[in-house]
Amino acid sequence: MQYKRLTHTLKSGALAICAMALFSTAAHSQAKVGSTGIQSLELEISARGMAMGGAFTAVVDDVSAVFYNPAGLPYLFYKEAMFTQVVLPSDLSLSFFALGLPMESIGGVLGISASFLSTGNILETDYNNPTGTGRFFSAGEYSLALSYGRYLTDRFSVGFTMKFLGSDLADVSATGWAADIGTIYNTGFRDFKVAMSITNFGPDMTHIESATPLPINFHFGASINLVQSADHLAILSMEGSHPADNLEKYQGGMEYWFHDKYALRGGVRVNQDLDSKFEIVDGAIVRSVGVGLTFGGGVRLPFGEEREMRIDYAYQNYQILTEVHRFTFSLVF
Repeated sequence: MQYKRLTHTLKSGALAICAMALFSTAAHSQAKVGSTGIQSLELEISARGMAMGGAFTAVVDDVSAVFYNPAGLPYLFYKEAMFTQVVLPSDLSLSFFALGLPMESIGGVLGISASFLSTGNILETDYNNPTGTGRFFSAGEYSLALSYGRYLTDRFSVGFTMKFLGSDLADVSATGWAADIGTIYNTGFRDFKVAMSITNFGPDMTHIESATPLPINFHFGASINLVQSADHLAILSMEGSHPADNLEKYQGGMEYWFHDKYALRGGVRVNQDLDSKFEIVDGAIVRSVGVGLTFGGGVRLPFGEEREMRIDYAYQNYQILTEVHRFTFSLVF
């Protein structure tokens, strides 16, 4: 009886998300794109998470929880280090590093992370020199964060993150702070989880005299093991998010594990800017919502006692810009 009720709930939820996605795709929408700063805080840092379409708030059980949902940190049983390198369009480069440390003395897991977005050298232009003044400048953003997560019960975990932020544009710079908070509840049935997180809330950052709000975002997600046996595991995840500077977004993902060593992943993203088309209607920029697909895979390579290396890959198509490849390397020790 419990299984039938849960199956009915999942089907209803899936139909509701599909209906919202189809309605959004058929309609034209107007969003407040470009109204917040420090956009590097929105860039996905995990190849595993991106390959699942970014529907990772309820799934995350590795050190990338410092980015997606700090309530996922208590799922770490061993120390874990992670590094991700992403080459984005227009020669943008994103680097991310995180370290997770289970600590019995404080009854939870501590996370330390850093991310850096850089542009490289940019040719300076002005009104009198549209092809360049001969001088170059650079721009970048960075985040240094401290996270903590713990169980409140055997099924309910919470976590929070504090971030120190910095932004540099030529000789102009600004600093600030932001915070994340998240929860995960595991029902105990097929590892069915419900999760919520609020990310990047904090005061505006000021460049000279211009104040820029942070890209605050609210995430709500759920995941369940569709298949679970000694040799096979298939996870379905769905998520919705409401960013402060945009329309609601929807993501869904699947992850399949064979012998707990080899993984295949796929995802769908609805209402994402880079999958959409823009046009001017009555003097306003209007977006026609699109759908984007992601996919990837991963492998776990055990070595020594209770140690393993993880290598994950994700592919994302940025439509008219280019495709983006993410590689994440993790070490459990």
